[in-house]
Amino acid sequence: MNAPQKEVPQKEAGAALKAGIEYGPLVLFFAVNFLAPMGALTRVLVATAAFMVATVIAMIVSRVKLGRISPMLWLSGALVVVFGGLTLYFHDERFIKMKPTIVYAMFSALLFFGLVTGRPLIQMVLGSVYSGLTPVGWRKLTRNWAIFFAFMAVLNEVVWRHSTWDFWVGFKLWGAMPLTIGFAIANIPMLLKHGLNAEAVKIDEPPVE
Repeated sequence: MNAPQKEVPQKEAGAALKAGIEYGPLVLFFAVNFLAPMGALTRVLVATAAFMVATVIAMIVSRVKLGRISPMLWLSGALVVVFGGLTLYFHDERFIKMKPTIVYAMFSALLFFGLVTGRPLIQMVLGSVYSGLTPVGWRKLTRNWAIFFAFMAVLNEVVWRHSTWDFWVGFKLWGAMPLTIGFAIANIPMLLKHGLNAEAVKIDEPPVE
C-alpha cells in the first residue's frame, strides 16, 4: 500500500505579506499610471501590463509563502489576466475598466446564493478574522457584503462609462478602496452584537480588485 500523502500545511499570513499580496498589484498599477512619462494610450497599456504581471506574481507568492491561493485571488487574478489581455490586444481601455464590475457582480451573486442556500460563504474567507461570530451574525454580514458588492458593481459602471481614464483610476484609489474599508468598519458594531470577539477584531475586507 502506498503511504498516505501529507497535506501541505497552510501558513498564517503576516500583515505585511498579506497586504503585499492583496494590494501590491494595485499599488504598482497606480504608480505606473500616475508616474510613467508617456502618452495616454501607452500609459494605459503599460499600467495594465504591470497590473497583470504583478497579479500573477502575487498569486505565486501566495502559493509559495502561504501554501494556498484564496478563491477570491484566483477569481480576481483570472479576470485581471483575461480583461487585461483584451485591453492590450485591442488597445481598448474599456476592458480593464469592466473588470471590477464583473468581480463585484460575481461576488454579490455568490453571496446572495449562499444566503438562499443557507451557506454564508463569506465565512470561508473571514472566519479567522471574525472569531466568535454567531450564525445570525454571519448571515447578516453576508447579506451586507452582497448588497455592498452589488452597489459597487453599479457604481463602477456609472463611473467608467461617464469619465476619463485618469478619473476612473482616481476613483479606484480614492473612492472604491476607502468605501470598502469604511464599509468593513461600519459593520463592526453589528458584529459585536452577534458574538464577535472584540479583542480579536481586525479591520479586514474581501479583496476584490
